[in-house]
Amino acid sequence: MKKKTKEFQAPKGTYDILPDTQPYWEKFYKTAKELAQDYGFQKIDLPMFEDYELYARGTGATTDIVTKQMYVLKTPGGHTFALRPEFTPGIVRAYLQDGLSNMPQPIKLFSFGPLFRYEQPQQGRYRQLYQFDLEAIGDKEPILDAQIIQFCVHLLRNLGLKKINIQLNSIGCPQCRPAYRRSLVDYYRSRKSKLCPDCQRRLKENPLRLLDCKEEKCQLVKSQAPASIDYICPDCKNHFKKVLEFLDELEIPYFLNSSLVRGLDYYTKTVFEIWMDGDEKASGISLGGGGRYDDLIEELGGKPTPAVGVGLGADRIILAMKKEEVRTPSLFNPKVFLVQLGDMGKKKSLKLFENLHQAGIVAAESLSRDSIKAQLKIADRLGVKFSLILGQQEALDRTIIIRDMATGAQEIVSQDKIVEEIKKRLSK
Repeated sequence: MKKKTKEFQAPKGTYDILPDTQPYWEKFYKTAKELAQDYGFQKIDLPMFEDYELYARGTGATTDIVTKQMYVLKTPGGHTFALRPEFTPGIVRAYLQDGLSNMPQPIKLFSFGPLFRYEQPQQGRYRQLYQFDLEAIGDKEPILDAQIIQFCVHLLRNLGLKKINIQLNSIGCPQCRPAYRRSLVDYYRSRKSKLCPDCQRRLKENPLRLLDCKEEKCQLVKSQAPASIDYICPDCKNHFKKVLEFLDELEIPYFLNSSLVRGLDYYTKTVFEIWMDGDEKASGISLGGGGRYDDLIEELGGKPTPAVGVGLGADRIILAMKKEEVRTPSLFNPKVFLVQLGDMGKKKSLKLFENLHQAGIVAAESLSRDSIKAQLKIADRLGVKFSLILGQQEALDRTIIIRDMATGAQEIVSQDKIVEEIKKRLSK
């Protein structure tokens, strides 16, 4: 009996970005990159894996990302690394290691690429996901919080997503948060039996994470929980008030969400998430989120340095673009089509293709086909203006037939003059 060959598939929670989807990705990254540069952000690229401790200390040892979702790698040399589950700790590490703290502040950085989280896959939630990340490091002013949110709204509108809403909260600072934490623990302790097993653990280890839970029974308990905004100190209250005033000035609509804390331990003061209208209950997945992290750099060994950032989920935004039927430009817009016949025509057409490319003329071809009828059919489907027909006789005569695809008119031109002739005709 013949042994059955294993059929390989993409790992669970990952997917292939196929050619018909590439225009969405090109549009997303090009738009995001150009806008980030217009806002004064500079690109930074980071390793896809870092020291495990960077995330344990930065992201938070008791967060779901570190305890449940990280891909941990142990090397033969005894080192423990993790595939990056988020950008911010790596950017902070680079800020400290590479002397960026010595540059004029604030320094504004952006990055794009894959992240890795061992999550339960569903639409918009993957084990290899892509994010566009912005960080503004070295300034405590609330106007930077507002500018980061302004960028998000600006980008999404440029991508054709108009129906978005911003959810905002302030979770205070290390000075005022302990009082809120005590109130939260007191509230949940008497309701412990109504919580899921994870939240019973969170109550002991990290009470703020109780507000992150998506379990239905925990949502009911959360609805009556104390609000962090009622416990923040005057400094945090003033900071948040100014952020809201800037957003009002920008006419950016927002909603105050008292249970929004984000899933990472390093956040202070402002936190926010971006949603498509109506998606909060429909999908439970935001397009992105971020906030201020004024203590993280000190936690990772630097001087006290305020910072604010955001991560935008490219996968989710592209799903939203498809749902909204956002138009994307074609990545391939040929102006001419090369039709070749016979061995000599094939050989000459390769050189002609190169000459056209060097002249900046985008050409299409179907070199594996021999039928002139089939090739002209492809040319017609692509909508090119001219087809260049190169057969055995034309190869011998050093000529080419130019066919006007609109009228069907044909003209014989010397191969030496074809590039200039096509340029002249395309310019009309």
